[in-house]
Amino acid sequence: MELKVNDRKTISAWTMYDWANSVYPLVITSAIFPIFYEKSTDENVFFFGKEFVNTELYSYVISFSYILVAFLSPLLSGVADYSGTKKSYMRFFCYLGAISCMSLFFFNADYLEFSMISILLASIGFSGSLVFYNAYLPEIATPRLHDRVSAIGYAKGYVGASLLLIICLVLMMGFGVAAKWSFVLTGLWWLLFSQITFRGLPNNVYHRKVEGNKLTKGFEELKIVWKQVKEMVGLKRYLTSFFLYNMGVQTVMIMAVFFGTKEIKWTSEKEMQTGLIVSILLIQFIAIAGAYLMASLSNKVGNIKTLGLVVLFWVFICIAAYLFVREPLQFYIIAAVIGFVMGGIQSLSRSTYSKMLPETQDHASFFSFYDVLEKLGIVIGTFSFGFIESFFSIRESVLALIVFFIFGFLMLLRVPKVIISEE
Repeated sequence: MELKVNDRKTISAWTMYDWANSVYPLVITSAIFPIFYEKSTDENVFFFGKEFVNTELYSYVISFSYILVAFLSPLLSGVADYSGTKKSYMRFFCYLGAISCMSLFFFNADYLEFSMISILLASIGFSGSLVFYNAYLPEIATPRLHDRVSAIGYAKGYVGASLLLIICLVLMMGFGVAAKWSFVLTGLWWLLFSQITFRGLPNNVYHRKVEGNKLTKGFEELKIVWKQVKEMVGLKRYLTSFFLYNMGVQTVMIMAVFFGTKEIKWTSEKEMQTGLIVSILLIQFIAIAGAYLMASLSNKVGNIKTLGLVVLFWVFICIAAYLFVREPLQFYIIAAVIGFVMGGIQSLSRSTYSKMLPETQDHASFFSFYDVLEKLGIVIGTFSFGFIESFFSIRESVLALIVFFIFGFLMLLRVPKVIISEE
């Protein structure tokens, strides 16, 4: 299949993967599984003979999964660029994530060591597939469309994930279906809708022929990319900023529900479950507007200024959550604000990076650096969150996140103003 730049059908197929895979971070990472995990485990659990707070252990497992992805993605992306097999690697990680997600049906707190393998592999599959998915953006659209195309992808993801979450809730609350069936539905949704993307995206865009050892060539590709990144001051500073502020963003997304279960004064367990789901849906739908609004604002004032504004919002969110959020209404309000800035910062971060790339045929290799920084940031963020909670409480863990946002904002100020291509 030949690649057509700015082709509506190709872009539509690409954005459908957001629709397909966004059910994982919503249903599994943010909504139903955290509540299921909290109910299925005691406050303190034993894992290979060592005692942990249950949410502390969860954060450590997630951290470990991202360490593995951070190690694998540079190697695999270099091989994918060299051999022209981005779509094959993307498909492999997609299937790994979806099948592991379905295996959560068998989660059993009595066999916690075995059960957490499903979480580990699902997280690896989700993150690994995004390395190759994101690398298609600079190939399917010119820089002037990157903000909009990225926003469309995230918006589709929020809508699709919310739709499946509502279906799961209707089955659980209206028909008494066990929560674990939601994990099966999530994996099936991910598998089925990803086929639209795999049919619509081309493979081997630059018609590369493999010669010699693919692993060796993969490392050689990475060395070339790394040399280019070091010489591009603006790109290097942007990636440093992204690394810092994204620690906070991703940690909030992963651990927010646990804050709701432990720190909010719900009148009953039923109110807590309903309230958490409502707040998550609120985040999803408001994030759609946030993604489009930030894309529009970036066209007027520029990507870097818009990102700086959004990062400052995150600082105030963390402070407000620590000082004031104790009642359900306050939790809903902070969820709405999080949704607004979450959609904007995710979409704009991806499109800003894609605009800053030099002319290249090694997009997967470049996006692997982006992905490695994102994953290492999640490792540090989630590990710090769990570590601080083990000494204080989850509320202090939230407050500590402002450090990541402040330093990320300061580094954004050092990114040169004229660095982004708009052709």
